[in-house]
Amino acid sequence: MTFRLLIPAATFAILVAAPVAFAGSPPPAPPGEAPIVVELFTSQGCSDCPPADALLGELANRKDVIALTLPVTYWDMMGWKDTLASEANTVRQKAYAKQMGRSGVYTPQIIVNGLADVVGGRRDQVMSTIAAHERDKPNIPIRVDVSPKVVQIAIAGGKGDEDTDCTIWVMHTLNHANVKVGEGENKGRSLSYTNIVRDLKAVGLWKGGAMTLKLPRKALSSTPHDGLVVLLQRDRYGQIVGATMVGKGH
Repeated sequence: MTFRLLIPAATFAILVAAPVAFAGSPPPAPPGEAPIVVELFTSQGCSDCPPADALLGELANRKDVIALTLPVTYWDMMGWKDTLASEANTVRQKAYAKQMGRSGVYTPQIIVNGLADVVGGRRDQVMSTIAAHERDKPNIPIRVDVSPKVVQIAIAGGKGDEDTDCTIWVMHTLNHANVKVGEGENKGRSLSYTNIVRDLKAVGLWKGGAMTLKLPRKALSSTPHDGLVVLLQRDRYGQIVGATMVGKGH
């Protein structure tokens, strides 16, 4: 069964590779070519999730998409503790459900650009939802430069028609992970994940004008990662109006 009610979250374990250094982001994409953001909420304990995980990996190869895997914790009570899940990912999914007026959360769920949700394993619906939101692509340019000690985020000014503050999210990602599941619905299976969100933090507010943030890398993340994503999102969990990805994931 695809739809699942939220269960109290358990703790999580980490089985990932060592961190890898990465350079600054490429120049902002020309108008109409900015990537659209696709977030997949998934779990190693969910037997319906592997097809969605594979689809997310496919989407990650598209230059017009930032595809992110966010493993959640609420399946941990069902016999297998997800080795990549974080409570922050679960909180984000629950917040989306509240923002969209949904009665609960489920896996696999895909959120497109913060605006629409679709069952992650339904390929045709996922593709049509992405296509339907082409007009809503993030269009606020973001430049990220990473040094050994500092992450510098430069956000361009808007067009003056923004009607709300936007949260600046920083996510650290791991390009790839393989997991052998020992218990639960996927017992005995080897599962593959792409662009896994290892941590996420709200680091500030964008109010429509040009701004630059300088953030210490040490304070941003303590988890192994090889990529970094910056999102600019209305109402904290609303439409994503700016997005960029640095590192192996893009």
